[in-house]
Amino acid sequence: MPEHAPYLHPPTLPLAQRTPQAAWTALAWGAVTAVALLLYATMAGGTGTVVVVGEETQGAPLAAMTVAMATPLRWAWRRPGPVLAVVLAEVATATALALRTAQTWPVLLAAGLLVGLITATRARRAGLAAAAACLAVLETALQVDLFRESGWGRVLAPGFLGLTASVALAVLFSWLAGTSVRQRGEYARALHAQAAVQAVTAERLRIARELHDMVAHGIGVIAIQAGAGRRVIDSEPERARTALASIETTSRETLGGLRRMLDLLRQAEPDRTHSGHPAPFTGLADLDRLVASTTDAGVEVEVRRHGKQRPLPTAVDRSAFRIVQESVTNVVRHAGTRHCSVSIEYRPAELRITVVDDGQGPSAPAGESGYGIRGMRERVALLDGRFTAGPRPGGGFRVAAFLPLPAEGTDAR
Repeated sequence: MPEHAPYLHPPTLPLAQRTPQAAWTALAWGAVTAVALLLYATMAGGTGTVVVVGEETQGAPLAAMTVAMATPLRWAWRRPGPVLAVVLAEVATATALALRTAQTWPVLLAAGLLVGLITATRARRAGLAAAAACLAVLETALQVDLFRESGWGRVLAPGFLGLTASVALAVLFSWLAGTSVRQRGEYARALHAQAAVQAVTAERLRIARELHDMVAHGIGVIAIQAGAGRRVIDSEPERARTALASIETTSRETLGGLRRMLDLLRQAEPDRTHSGHPAPFTGLADLDRLVASTTDAGVEVEVRRHGKQRPLPTAVDRSAFRIVQESVTNVVRHAGTRHCSVSIEYRPAELRITVVDDGQGPSAPAGESGYGIRGMRERVALLDGRFTAGPRPGGGFRVAAFLPLPAEGTDAR
């Protein structure tokens, strides 16, 4: 996997953000139409006082009333609280006009659905208030309807007590469903925020590794050459001039690398390459340049390659080069030796990199405390490989990295 890839997949967008506005508008008007038609059917076939005048009152006037009652649902998605208040007012008005709940049940159903919507999209307190208000209005309307028909005998009948409990359970179920949706949304947002923080942290670590690997080698070579030039400037001017030339070349290369990295970081479009400073690919193909600059610093590097060489995935190739570069840099700066060996072994399932020196001390300050070894370990871990670094029993220091490779014949990309 690429070393800058986040560890968590970003969650999918909520449905409201993935559905076009026109689709929501059509859905809203569809709901209004369905509720209006259901209201017309139930109220036209009922026995309430408003609709028993005659068939002529069940045409346009009744249709206009049902459409007026259903129209507020058009704004339910954006303003569910006010729409619920209007719907509950309609239920209370219908009860005052002696309409039976059997005639207005589509409005009661819409009120329950609005409770779920408010609970899912608003604060927890708003959901509780909506559920309490809805339960109070619906139960009152039901009990008034039952009492008006047959008094307390009908209200307290076992079957109608079950109906009362069913209404309460329906409101409770709507509230629980809305709570579940809200909690899932909160979890998705928390997951998305965690993924964003993790991606930023991973990118910061990647930039830190690149800067360290780029600068540490150049500065190490410059420091060694400056010290050598200072010691021989009077006795061997020619060697001093050679050291100064190496310092100039190394500093220009390091400065150019820093400029290229800054150009990439400043680009608004990451896929575009700055025309003024094309960023060269850094991989094992650049080992010869690394060996030459290290030799100029006074440390001879012997590179041995084993196995059948083949194209490597970009992440593996770059990480392999950076591991060799950091290991050699540590030899130059800390090992106190003039020789080290680099072994690169191509195996069917992995790339093995070994850097060994015969110095008198560790190739990094305090062993594991340096950023270089930490960065190498992070690079290998990102590729699901193995890494070891430590003193050798016979003296010197050894760095070994094992990077997994795709099977031979697989596209290296």
